[in-house]
Amino acid sequence: MNNEQVRAFTVSSHTHLAVALQKIDDNANGIVFVVDDDGRLCGAVSDGDIRRWILKAGSIDAEVESLMNRNPISVHSDQCVDSIQIMKKWSIRALPVIDSVGHIVDIYLAKSDHSIYAKEKQKVLADVSVVIMAGGKGTRLYPYTKILPKPLIPIGEVPIVERVMDGFYNFGISDFLMTVNYKKGMIKSYFAEARKDYHIEYVEEDKPLGTGGSIKLIKRTFDSPIFVANCDSLIRTNYQLLYQHHLQTNNAITIVTSLKNDTIPYGVVYSKENGELDHMDEKPTRSYLINTGMYIINPDMIKLIPDNTLFHMTHLVEKAKEMGYKVGMYPVSEDSFLDMGEFAEMKRMNKKLNIE
Repeated sequence: MNNEQVRAFTVSSHTHLAVALQKIDDNANGIVFVVDDDGRLCGAVSDGDIRRWILKAGSIDAEVESLMNRNPISVHSDQCVDSIQIMKKWSIRALPVIDSVGHIVDIYLAKSDHSIYAKEKQKVLADVSVVIMAGGKGTRLYPYTKILPKPLIPIGEVPIVERVMDGFYNFGISDFLMTVNYKKGMIKSYFAEARKDYHIEYVEEDKPLGTGGSIKLIKRTFDSPIFVANCDSLIRTNYQLLYQHHLQTNNAITIVTSLKNDTIPYGVVYSKENGELDHMDEKPTRSYLINTGMYIINPDMIKLIPDNTLFHMTHLVEKAKEMGYKVGMYPVSEDSFLDMGEFAEMKRMNKKLNIE
């Protein structure tokens, strides 16, 4: 691994959390290593560390020094070691190699089958159901949606809704309920011919009922919490850990959130009294947690949705809060949330999925 590749895995102790998380996304190994002012290894921060920090109400503007593991696993360059066995033992995907003074000179990487996503093959969520919201017209993607319903717009050669469902299927989920309205016949025909291994039950709207109102049309009951997801947004995360978080926190509703970084394209000016300049911040970046549109809800939440009424999931969240139910959130990184709602985001999705 050359110096440039090593730099892809390192940040300074003063790096802001949002920047570190972006670097974790870029290196695709779930971790960055922290170096001090002299370039010596002094810590490590994983995507899980950042998630736990945010869930404890830690500031997303914090520096990595506030949450890093100060005793990262490493090996010395003059050691002869079995790096794979070390990474398996400690359940890590990247192992830094340091010289005699603590500088990182190399990083051993685990093979892809050692990643958290290997758990996908275990079918761990086989008893869970997913409601896919697919009834909207997708007006922001006109004129594509004049011909095709939004769920069937292809990303590469695969419709976006199929990619969404395949993501759940990789974790063992095979029970899908799809709310449909606009061009519903085309959606049904596609999946009738696709012959997928999962089961789809269609919930038909006669009029737009919103992302929450259509759920009330479902005739059957559920024994366990269900996912609610949009047909045009991919959330690339470990659904097993997400579901476990919902159960362990005793949430009635869990909102999946994503870090969003916005850069102001101007210098921001701060002043003292009487207009005297204090300081300037050139093109600063602000970080926020945004609603991705994916939720996990307990079955009794469906009873709070009014019949035959336009009602969105955000209305359900507000109603649950007013009635004293616990509503929580689960953060994912910015690059884990791919939304196809607009053309610019559609291009970003293709790029992130390595589709030409």
